Amino acid sequence: MIDLSSKKAIVTGSGRGIGREIALKLARAGADVAISDIDLETAKATAAEIEALGRKSVAVSADVSKAADVEKMFADVLAAFGCIDILVNNAGITKDGLLLRMKEEDWDAVLNVNLKSAFLCCKAAAKPMMSARSGKIINIASVVGLMGNAGQANYSASKAGMIGLTKTLAREFASRSINVNAIAPGFIRTAMTDKLSDEAKQKLAGSIPMQKLGEAEDVANAVLFLSSSLSDYVTGQVLTVDGGLVM
Repeated sequence: MIDLSSKKAIVTGSGRGIGREIALKLARAGADVAISDIDLETAKATAAEIEALGRKSVAVSADVSKAADVEKMFADVLAAFGCIDILVNNAGITKDGLLLRMKEEDWDAVLNVNLKSAFLCCKAAAKPMMSARSGKIINIASVVGLMGNAGQANYSASKAGMIGLTKTLAREFASRSINVNAIAPGFIRTAMTDKLSDEAKQKLAGSIPMQKLGEAEDVANAVLFLSSSLSDYVTGQVLTVDGGLVM
């Protein structure tokens, strides 16, 4: 069993969905977890769930695409926890559309929230991690960052950029014993996919070798591994959690 007792984590975009599942998984393994979300009420709700597990938590409202918000968020978390051992960059949005119809503001919004936020958070987390000469950074990318997807030029570019960022930072931080890895989920059951028709779900599942959509817990399990000492010699890697969609 993985034991993260005494570890302090921050998960962005963790008020709901996959981020919430990641935060709860880390807490169940013994970590204290800071919940960051642009929606403070959902952040507070997840933080309350973590405290009910007997772990310490703090809810922070932040627009992680803005440097000032990120700086304040890390200052608040460091004040509450004293250190940061694990950073999970999970915050993300979609604004889909074919390239010829895509608005410039939709391109900018997705790149800012998905990619710029990871840059800002990694930069902020690196300082205390370098001082401690240890740390785990996990970036939640996507299989579309590896294979592309029609109608998602902005999202695919942001996730491909996150993968490139991961590999570069893994090289920059390795000498300080900071591991930087990415997880690329495939089609995962979320509130959004639950709204699809049964026919649409079957079509999605049919494109996956394992013939089923993944669960948020599947992604959280991968984060748990990369957050633990079991992955101490793993860095700069992209772990696909996709039922075999991308091989």
